[in-house]
Amino acid sequence: MIRARIFAAALALAIPASPAFALDEPVNAPAPSRIAKEGAGLKTAIFAGGCFWGVEGVFSHVRGVRSAESGYHGGSAATAQYRRIVAGGTQHAEAVRITYDPYVIRYDELLRIFFSVVADPTLRNRQGPDVGAHYRSALIPTSAEQRAVAEAYLAQMGRSGVWNRPIVTRIERERVFYPAEAYHQDYMVKNPRSRYIIRWDAPKIEALRRMFPSDFRANFLRDG
Repeated sequence: MIRARIFAAALALAIPASPAFALDEPVNAPAPSRIAKEGAGLKTAIFAGGCFWGVEGVFSHVRGVRSAESGYHGGSAATAQYRRIVAGGTQHAEAVRITYDPYVIRYDELLRIFFSVVADPTLRNRQGPDVGAHYRSALIPTSAEQRAVAEAYLAQMGRSGVWNRPIVTRIERERVFYPAEAYHQDYMVKNPRSRYIIRWDAPKIEALRRMFPSDFRANFLRDG
C-alpha cells in the first residue's frame, strides 16, 4: 500500500496539464451495442495492445478486475522470453491476462475502456513508440460469449466513424499464455519515475480516471 501511495503521488506530479497520450489523445469509443452475458463467477480475458506495462497498469485501476498479469501470447514456450520476443519473429504478442467479476465490470465494458485509453485499433504492429508484430493489438477471447461480443464490437467500431482509418485489431484464437518475467509484473507501480512510464503510460491512468470515473479504482491492484 505504501508503494501504491508513492505511485499515486508520483503520478499526480508526472502528468502535465495537457498530457500527451499514446493514442495522441484518448478516444471516446462507442458504448457497446451487444452486452456480454457471462453469468456468475470470475472470468478471464486476454488483451494485447502494445507494451504490456501500460495495458496491465490500466486494468489494474479498473473496478471489478481481480488480477492483471503481463505475459506473452501466440508463440511457443521455447521463445517465451522477453529478449527473444523483442528481437522479433517469435509470433508472440505482449499481452495481459486479467481476471474480473462480470457483475462489477462486463467484458463489453472492458473492451470500451481498452479502445478508449489503451490501444489505437487503427495501428498495425505498433502502439505509441513501439514497433513490431509483438506490439500488435489483438483480442484473445476465452469463451464463445467473449468472441461474439468482441466480433460485434469491432464491427460496431468500424461503423462508428470515431476513427478515420480502418480498424485493424484482430481476434486471435486463445493459445497458451506465458507469464512474463517477474520484473515486468506491476511495472508501473514499481517504476513510477521511469521516463517511459511518465511519457506513455501514466497519462492513460489519468484518462481512465477522467473518462470512466465510476469504473476507476485509485489504488493500484498488485498482481498476486
